[in-house]
Amino acid sequence: MAGISARDIESTAVSICAAHGNEPAELLEILHDLQDALGAVPEAALVPIAKALNLGKAEIHGVVSFYHDFRAGPPGKVVVKLCEAEACQAMSARALKEAILARYGAKAGAVEIHPVYCLGNCALSPAAEVNGRLYGRLNEDRLVKIIAEALA
Repeated sequence: MAGISARDIESTAVSICAAHGNEPAELLEILHDLQDALGAVPEAALVPIAKALNLGKAEIHGVVSFYHDFRAGPPGKVVVKLCEAEACQAMSARALKEAILARYGAKAGAVEIHPVYCLGNCALSPAAEVNGRLYGRLNEDRLVKIIAEALA
C-alpha cells in the first residue's frame, strides 16, 4: 500500500491482534479492525496476523479472499454493492448491473462495483448499497445519479 511502510503495517496488525487477545476466534474482528485502521487488509499483514494467532498464512488469506467486504488495497471513491439475490434478479438486477459495469467498469479506482448475494432489501428490489448507504427500487438512471452525487 502506498504511503504505509511494511513495518507500520506489521506493527498495526500485531497491535490489533494483541488487543483481541491473540485469539484465533477473533480473526474476523481483527481483520475488520485492521481494514478500519489501514483502509485495507494488505498482503504484508497476513504473516504477522498468522504468527500472532498461531494460524497458517493460507488460512488468513482464505478468510480475506472469501469475504467480499475485505480488500487488499484502498477502496475506490465510490463503492457500489449490487444485490444479485433472486428478488432483485426478478426485478432486472442483472440488466442494471450490466449497464453500470458498462458505464463505470473501465474507470479503475473511481467506482468499484461488487456483486453481493443479499442486502436484505428484497421488498424494494433491485437494491444496491453505495458507500454504505442502502438504496432500493433502482433503475439505471437513478443509480447513475446516486453514483454521480457520490463522485462529486
